[in-house]
Amino acid sequence: MSEIRAEVEGRTLRISNLDKVLYPATGTTKGEVLNYYAQVAPVLLPQLADRAVTRIRWPHGVHGDSFFEKNAPAGAPGWLRTVEVPTTGSRGSSRHGDTLRFPVVDGLASLTYLVNLASLELHVHQWTVTPRGRPRHPDRLVIDLDPGEPAGLPECSEVALLVRAKLAERGLEARPVTSGSKGLHLYAAVPGELDSDGTTALAREVAEELQAEHPKRVTATMTRARRPGKVFLDWSQNAGSKTTIAPYSLRGRERPTVATPRTWTEVEAGAEDPLALEQCRFEAVLERIAELGDVFVD
Repeated sequence: MSEIRAEVEGRTLRISNLDKVLYPATGTTKGEVLNYYAQVAPVLLPQLADRAVTRIRWPHGVHGDSFFEKNAPAGAPGWLRTVEVPTTGSRGSSRHGDTLRFPVVDGLASLTYLVNLASLELHVHQWTVTPRGRPRHPDRLVIDLDPGEPAGLPECSEVALLVRAKLAERGLEARPVTSGSKGLHLYAAVPGELDSDGTTALAREVAEELQAEHPKRVTATMTRARRPGKVFLDWSQNAGSKTTIAPYSLRGRERPTVATPRTWTEVEAGAEDPLALEQCRFEAVLERIAELGDVFVD
């Protein structure tokens, strides 16, 4: 096994198998994945700050088996920040008193350490933790727009405009992110007065209103049999225990696509032209950042 030592933020990291191909369809290597995460770190790290991170790891590349990892990896260095939180992600104790010891990515060194373990996907909750690791109330709401075939990204773009209007009626400003998979994610900052049950109820309310108003285009029901040709508004990712792919994270798909923040102008174009909006690969994301900056924040 080839291995090098790298100094990152004053930490010595052992980086292995840089030439290992993680995306066979494009020949994308582990070294290229690490390079992407290093370059995107200035805009990615704020999305991970003070959030417990669940990883999906592909040790043998995206054509091999993958697994979710919530607890900090075995043998993690002592400097890796970790927090113990109830398994429910609630502010109190879970029913059985169980906790998980999540890593928190607080800099490039911890990001590089986790990515070196083939953690292609980084998922986070909608809540952050205090310095002592206690979960706060969520600071954002998210609605996942998941298309059921033959619906796709164009239909998601159309429905995203409807969701944006519903959130605006409630004083919330939505920010779109193409998921890097099939659909779109819409985020809206919330003031922190609602707990996870409250943000879940709010997202569900929006989804069910749109389902009632547009029953042929929208479903708020998780039953897969009801999804073909419609856009499923998944409101459940606001539950305290649920996570969503972090903006700017890679996806473990056939090609190295990324959960990419978008402008509403792009989404509006995607609603009008089926070819105007598509999922972005990591090279395009870096080009977008160089040209546009961080559109998720700006």
